Amino acid sequence: MVAIGSKALSLDEVYRILLGGEELVLETEALKQVEASFLFLEKFSEKKLIYGINTGFGPMAQYRISDEDTFQLQYNLIRSHSSGAGKCMSPLHTKGLMIARLSSFMQAHSGIHPEVVHLLKDLINKNVYPCVFEHGGVGASGDLVQLAHLALVLIGEGEVWYEGKYQPTEEVFARLGLKPMGIHVREGLAVINGTSAMTGVGLVNLIEAKKLLGWSVVLSAMINEIVEAFDDHLSAELNAVKKHEGQNTIAAKMREILKGSKMVRHRPDHLYKELEEEIFKDKVQEYYSLRCVPQILGPVYDTLVQAEKLVVQELNSVSDNPVVDHHLENVFHGGNFHGDYVSLEMDKIKIAITKLSMLSERQLNYLLNDKLNHKFPPFMNLGKLGFNFGMQGVQFTATSTVAENQTLSFPMYVHSIPNNNDNQDIVSMGCNAALMTNRVIENTFEVLAIQVMTMLQAVDYLNCQDRLAAFSHKVYQEVRAIFPKFIEDSPRYKDLQKIKEYLVKNEPVKF
Repeated sequence: MVAIGSKALSLDEVYRILLGGEELVLETEALKQVEASFLFLEKFSEKKLIYGINTGFGPMAQYRISDEDTFQLQYNLIRSHSSGAGKCMSPLHTKGLMIARLSSFMQAHSGIHPEVVHLLKDLINKNVYPCVFEHGGVGASGDLVQLAHLALVLIGEGEVWYEGKYQPTEEVFARLGLKPMGIHVREGLAVINGTSAMTGVGLVNLIEAKKLLGWSVVLSAMINEIVEAFDDHLSAELNAVKKHEGQNTIAAKMREILKGSKMVRHRPDHLYKELEEEIFKDKVQEYYSLRCVPQILGPVYDTLVQAEKLVVQELNSVSDNPVVDHHLENVFHGGNFHGDYVSLEMDKIKIAITKLSMLSERQLNYLLNDKLNHKFPPFMNLGKLGFNFGMQGVQFTATSTVAENQTLSFPMYVHSIPNNNDNQDIVSMGCNAALMTNRVIENTFEVLAIQVMTMLQAVDYLNCQDRLAAFSHKVYQEVRAIFPKFIEDSPRYKDLQKIKEYLVKNEPVKF
């Protein structure tokens, strides 16, 4: 079980909840603080003007709300902002959103009734996920529209994903014996104000981007292996004189993967001796997509390290407004709901993963173009040239998908549009950034799956299985179990999907 409360959550703990099947528990002491925050706000707000309790919202905050209307005000806020469009977020993304919102509430600075955190915890543990639409939030008063759809479910309305389909919330709650959240002081505003949607999607993006980086390192090592590249561009000595942590980490991982390989060549054995040739058949140095992998994937690694630090900090932050401090007995108004930290990190991940997909596409092109590699048949065609087509068809898919990534890489962070009667005059677009980053990540798994297919065909063409490093050979065997060697042409789309699923489910190296 993973406890939420006084201790900051780590990305590993989020992974265990999201994908490891572990349940959440709420720390007793933290729950006491949540209740203390609520009781303080309930008393403190009497006969005081406090935003979102007895005022309108946003540019209508100048309007006082009468005492008899304050509870209905919260319901009006939730229902009016449940206005999303497009597709519902995936259950995984919604689960990330709910974990992020629960984490924020458990900091005990939101003034919400404890029943809110208990209900959120129960929904997560029982795998009940609100239908939260992708389109709607601008990421400045937080993810207002997305979180309104969460709030709609918490009050027992809307729809939820449960047992493989969307169902009315009311029916699922009745079946599971769940009681909807009540309105006590400011529960409506507290739930919808915050960065939890972009943060939840961002956490999933980090987990998946780290897997992609691991697979790119593995495939980059394997391509160097099967083309019998020289090993000095991966050496500790060469990379140590460049002081970036990422570059040296990637080079070290590649050396570890290639340990025991009988294919990678040691330069002194071949070139550091007297040679008679005037023109060398072998390239003295490999193409950049093989030789410069540590310098290309190193910045990707460093970007993910920084992004994890900031997104996890956001996960463990209080991101709604106003902030209730029962220790100092005060309520502070400000802008903790603004999503710039997450938005910028999502854009950086998106750009980094797009570059990773570009590296994959260039390595793929090298394998498929016999005029470049001088080692393999065109398009890795193991059949009859001209009659069979090998990997020619799937290369189009890889090229097209990388091109889409390049277009999607325009940053959302700098794409603010004022709205809300210019009350929100500069916004983060953080949820858009997170969702677009996820699309780039999904695309890149497809590109790498095509690279895997091609790499295995290359191994079989060379019949070099027994010369591979143990790590490479293990990957070869596992993927060949779901994707047998082929010679004759047949549709490849199901193979592509199976390999993509394999890549998504497995984390080949730990960083």
